[in-house]
Amino acid sequence: MYILDSSALFAMQDLPEGDAVCPPGVVEELRRYRDPRLDLWGDMLIVSDCTEASVKRVNDAARRSGDLGRLSPVDISVLALALDLEGTILTDDFSIQNVASIMGIGYRAVGTSGIKKVERWNYQCLGCGKWYKERLPECLICGSQLRSRRKR
Repeated sequence: MYILDSSALFAMQDLPEGDAVCPPGVVEELRRYRDPRLDLWGDMLIVSDCTEASVKRVNDAARRSGDLGRLSPVDISVLALALDLEGTILTDDFSIQNVASIMGIGYRAVGTSGIKKVERWNYQCLGCGKWYKERLPECLICGSQLRSRRKR
């Protein structure tokens, strides 16, 4: 079973034959952009929600790796659905691939070569240089934006 991220549907390459599932948020993203590729899938694409328990597990893993601030709610639901269905994710999103690797979820890169190794992330203030383990809306010291940096 394959779990499709929005990027897999946007790319329309290397897509699987067989069962393809995505969370409702993926369908909403394609509809929001009025993307015609969704119509090509017809009844072949199964839309399914994930469990809250899996969302919590994904959030915990993403928080530990520093990816939580890099994942959208739809990205989290893709990972959680893959946990629930024990499926393989098709995506070009490096943060999804990173968390999937950490959690032991299968994935296949679509449109890219995929990640080379698992990364851990911290966040650094662009103004004063203070480091944070989690992404915040702004620096607590000076109010500047934070940028993600690979943890060393």
